[in-house]
Amino acid sequence: MTTKDDRLEFEAHKREMSLALGKDEASFQQSLNTLIGLDKFDYFYLWSWMGVPIIQLPVDILATQEVIWATKPDVIIETGIARGGSLIFMASILAAMGNDKAKVVGVDIDIRAHNRQSIESHPMSSRIKMIQGGSVDDDVLAAVKAEIPPGARVMVVLDSDHSYEHVLAECRAYGPLVTEGCYLVVADTLIGHLTEEQAFTKRSKVWLRGNEPLKAVTDYLAETDRFEVDPVLNGKLVLSSSPGGYCICRKA
Repeated sequence: MTTKDDRLEFEAHKREMSLALGKDEASFQQSLNTLIGLDKFDYFYLWSWMGVPIIQLPVDILATQEVIWATKPDVIIETGIARGGSLIFMASILAAMGNDKAKVVGVDIDIRAHNRQSIESHPMSSRIKMIQGGSVDDDVLAAVKAEIPPGARVMVVLDSDHSYEHVLAECRAYGPLVTEGCYLVVADTLIGHLTEEQAFTKRSKVWLRGNEPLKAVTDYLAETDRFEVDPVLNGKLVLSSSPGGYCICRKA
């Protein structure tokens, strides 16, 4: 008995359901209310990757893994290192894919000694380069660009200061580094969907609607025709901190 090969149908169904979910406002609001309720338990901070804290929601971890696997970047640049889990996570995916030269470049204005030690002592450390300084400072940008070999495929994740002006400046500085077919990921766009009463307040900084990443990436996309929000991937980003933040580069 021969079993039908339904892989193409399975993928087509995934795409159909993702697009449908992306249009379902009721499901998105239900997801939003769930995350607001979970914030009192510091839900965003409960996870780790290979022993290192990763301040990401599980949905975003899976979405980023899908992007990396599908687009196979040689260099991933992330602004905002925090405790280092995201760097470790992305480096481990690159390692699993077998590209010996692929690496992650992390940028942060303050790489604290204990976090640096966690990263530098990790088995994935050989794939990670850390640069300390303001992400849009000229010397930092020059150092980042020096880490990109000629012809490399480049992906960028923006997850540092979430104020509107800073994220927009990062989009303008790092967007041009993203290569065709790869992604610009703008983190924490969820903030733009929250009212002032719903805002996450258990943070070192509190950003409110209008001064946050969603407005920044929306305005940046209006400036350039290189990127578009991936409707399939973003469609399924409920229970996510970055809905609408996964942008694919369509032009060199």
